Amino acid sequence: MKKNTLKFLCLLFSITAAAQQTKAKKEFTTAGKKITVYTTAENSNLRLTATDNLSFSASKQPLETEISVFVEPSKKFQTFMGIGGAITDASAEIFAKLSKEKQSEFLNAYYDKQKGIGYSLLRTTIQSSDFSSGSYSYIQEGDKDLKTFSIDHDRQFRIPLIKQAIQTAGGKLLTYVAPWSPNAFMKSNGNVLKGGTLLPEYYQTWANFYVKFIKEYQKEGIPIWGTSTQNEPMAVQTWESCIYTAEAERDFIKNFLGPTLKKEKLGDVKIIAWDHNRDLMNYRANVIYSDPEASKYVWGMGFHWYENWSGGDSMFDNVAKVNEAYPDKKLLFTEGCVEKFDAAKYQFWGNGERYGISMINDFNNGTAGWTDWNILLDQNGGPNHVGNFCFAPIHADTATGQLIYTPSYYYIGHFSKFIRLNAVRVSSAVSRSGLLSTSFLNTDGTMATIVMNKTDKEMTYNLIIAAEKTIVKIPAHAIQTLVY
Repeated sequence: MKKNTLKFLCLLFSITAAAQQTKAKKEFTTAGKKITVYTTAENSNLRLTATDNLSFSASKQPLETEISVFVEPSKKFQTFMGIGGAITDASAEIFAKLSKEKQSEFLNAYYDKQKGIGYSLLRTTIQSSDFSSGSYSYIQEGDKDLKTFSIDHDRQFRIPLIKQAIQTAGGKLLTYVAPWSPNAFMKSNGNVLKGGTLLPEYYQTWANFYVKFIKEYQKEGIPIWGTSTQNEPMAVQTWESCIYTAEAERDFIKNFLGPTLKKEKLGDVKIIAWDHNRDLMNYRANVIYSDPEASKYVWGMGFHWYENWSGGDSMFDNVAKVNEAYPDKKLLFTEGCVEKFDAAKYQFWGNGERYGISMINDFNNGTAGWTDWNILLDQNGGPNHVGNFCFAPIHADTATGQLIYTPSYYYIGHFSKFIRLNAVRVSSAVSRSGLLSTSFLNTDGTMATIVMNKTDKEMTYNLIIAAEKTIVKIPAHAIQTLVY
């Protein structure tokens, strides 16, 4: 008996020691590593350009007169789930007008990890949004039993583009969906536009609608990872929109959407709550997550960046506060774009910086993934059937057939090209307010540290990890990714 006990203890010790050695091997180290610096900068030709190859050297206490970025790899936070954009009807319609050569260039620019910026997330719409050439539905009006349900509309432009994007991305894109409005007969205002609410007698019909859509897309070879309850549920828009109070969304998820997905063997489809701006996300989280029956169906919360419509600043702290209050729930940035299209501002640098500021803050506050709005629009910022013309990272001039890459494309690329799926965010901080920074440890052991200079002056900064450092120059109004 004693011999068996001794053998067991020895075996346990060996297993523990091996596990500790494996863990030690996986701990990040700067030993022998080189740093490749990629830079995009205003008033230069630098666009995701490799600008430096640096080495680490011994570091000591930095002075207050120095500018430093501090990375602590042992302090780990959320797991990265990807960056991407929305394939809307507008994007798909414009893509179809491009030459085969330009279509290939476009797909590679977004979805190829080597030739482009390696998008890994995809959002698309259930039925029409404002970024469609017109309103449309998958059923005939009044069909509460959904007998006429068909996604034939999407087979013309949208589904072919989604399939090509998935293929270019290597066969997989984490795809999630969102409705802009139920059909007019299901709503209090009898209109798919201008808000209104979902009538209680159609809650089950509408829940069944999600199921129909998800199953039809899956038949097309497009697996649906998740769905939000409603795009922008507190905004009465001139386009497709529908209002849900926090309590209404909670009850729809708890009593209809969650149970219906589960019953239809779609329980693994994630439900994303809110899908609106940062300003009211805390209230929505409090109401939905405090109800155990609703909360059990909800993966996490989606949010947008348009809260500055009121003239205020971006409410980045609200993201951190939701993350702090509900650490078991995930956060996903589900939409952002630069509004009010103006072709004279294609290369306006502030548009790119808006992306960089938001992405760094959102990731540092616990966001797992980040999704841009339209991946492609035309030279008018559309098509958009209510004239809500906006910017996209890439535009196509349908008159010339040329693609126009904006600063936003490159700023997004400094994240999406270098942070890989399942990377883990680690602690990253700066010593001066002119710089912003975030860092992710990839599964292959490489670190990607993004540093952004939003000032008018070139800066020299230290990158300090434990007792090692390197010294980097960053131009004015620039963003860098350091890979090491």
